[in-house]
Amino acid sequence: MNNVFVYLEIEEGIVADVSLELLTKGRSLANQLNCKLEAVAIGHNLKGLEKQVFPYGVDVLHTADDARLYPYTTQPHATILIKLFEKEKPQIALMGASSIGRDLGPRVSSALHSGLTADCTSLEIGGHEDKKAGKTYTDLLYQIRPAFGGNIVATIINPDCRPQMATVREGVMKKEIFAQNHVGKIKPIEVAEYVSETDFAVSIIERHMEKSKVNIKNSSIIVAGGYGVGSRENFKLLFDLAEVIGGEVGASRAAIDAGYADKDRQIGQTGITVRPKLYIACGISGQIQHVAGMQESAIIISINNDANAPINQLADYRINGELEEVLPKMIQFYKKNTK
Repeated sequence: MNNVFVYLEIEEGIVADVSLELLTKGRSLANQLNCKLEAVAIGHNLKGLEKQVFPYGVDVLHTADDARLYPYTTQPHATILIKLFEKEKPQIALMGASSIGRDLGPRVSSALHSGLTADCTSLEIGGHEDKKAGKTYTDLLYQIRPAFGGNIVATIINPDCRPQMATVREGVMKKEIFAQNHVGKIKPIEVAEYVSETDFAVSIIERHMEKSKVNIKNSSIIVAGGYGVGSRENFKLLFDLAEVIGGEVGASRAAIDAGYADKDRQIGQTGITVRPKLYIACGISGQIQHVAGMQESAIIISINNDANAPINQLADYRINGELEEVLPKMIQFYKKNTK
């Protein structure tokens, strides 16, 4: 009762990274609230799944195992989660801001009249005083995310309705083992008691999934370009530099919208969140939406012809100049020094 719950996304028996990241954050929140961390796994052939999630600090793992529950379909997963939350009454419920989370989260929150904050970049615990109502709240979930086109960072609270629900994009939270030998309890869910036959009216006949050919998230070096790169042709300089230094190429949303790079390279609040050892920002102004996706990079180098660009305030090293001049020199000197 009143614990922290995380919905697990599972593909081919593997728990998604975004779910493991949320377990890490959920464990931290549960420690602050002095409660348990519980996880919900819905799918098929879930035996042994606890080996993947218990090390992340899960105290209770709820499992709904049925061949009809995999692959994901909306109605049965939503029904199980709604009824489980009605029974267990969690104070916080988290899920990934993925295609599944975006489909499932609103349905569950609507049925429970709980509200939902999407695409959070941070989750914290704190209090709130409603002076008008004369009420003081403690241990609320601060659901933090950019708002109004990224011009401000909003802190959203849900004082009275439960659970407090939020979705988080993959990569926003860190994924860390809590304790390798941590052991929790497994609680099977009787699917027949939760889901009616009519909930299984929709079945998947054929399923096709195309995996991304770009692996920006796991790259230790990223050369990213913004609208200031100027053209798709100029982006070739970024690919040349990335190839020489063993990195991957990323882009801001402005560059994507301008057609300079493909969508799967987008970094930021509406793209991928990355934490490379080295991030080279080329022609990127530094809007909050982009910064949200790369601000935890170990070293940031900014290359920009605008000395007052906001990205320079975040950068460890700043190069003021034209990309067409700077990048070829970087390639030249790197090749020279690695011979």
